[in-house]
Amino acid sequence: MDREKFTQEVLKSENTMYHIAKGMLKSESDCEDVVSEAVLKAYTKIHTLKEEKYFKTWLIRILINECYKKLREYKRVVSIEDCNNSFEYKDNSNYTELYNAVKKLKHKIRIVIMLHYIEGYSVEEVGNILKIPVGTVKSRLHIGRKNLKEELEDE
Repeated sequence: MDREKFTQEVLKSENTMYHIAKGMLKSESDCEDVVSEAVLKAYTKIHTLKEEKYFKTWLIRILINECYKKLREYKRVVSIEDCNNSFEYKDNSNYTELYNAVKKLKHKIRIVIMLHYIEGYSVEEVGNILKIPVGTVKSRLHIGRKNLKEELEDE
C-alpha cells in the first residue's frame, strides 16, 4: 500500500476511530492522542498488513490496543481533574439519554455496542476486531441491550 492510498483509507476511517476512542477514554485530548498514535503505528507497521481489504479492521484493532494502553496509564496515575471529568457526562445536557446510558455500561459491553450499533460493524467483524468469538459478541450485545433498556426505563 502506497502513502496516498494509506492516507485515503485513514481519512475514511477517521470518524470511526474517533468515536471508538471517545467510547473507551475519558478526555478529548486522550482520544486525539490515541488516534494519532494508532495512525502513526499503522504507518510504520503497514508491511504487516496481509490483505488491503482488511485495512480498516486492522487499523481499528491498532486503535483499540492504543486505547487499552492509555487505560493502563489511567490506572497508574489518576489526577483529581480526571476523577471530576469521569462523571462530567451525567450533568452535561448536550448528550442524549442514550449516550449517557451507553457511557455507564461496563467497558467490555460498551465497546461491542459501539462497534456494532454505532459504527455498523457486523457481529463477525466485531469478533475479529476484538479477537473474541462470535458467541461472546452476541452475548455482550444481548447484555448491553438489556442494561440499556433498564437504564433508560429508570430515567
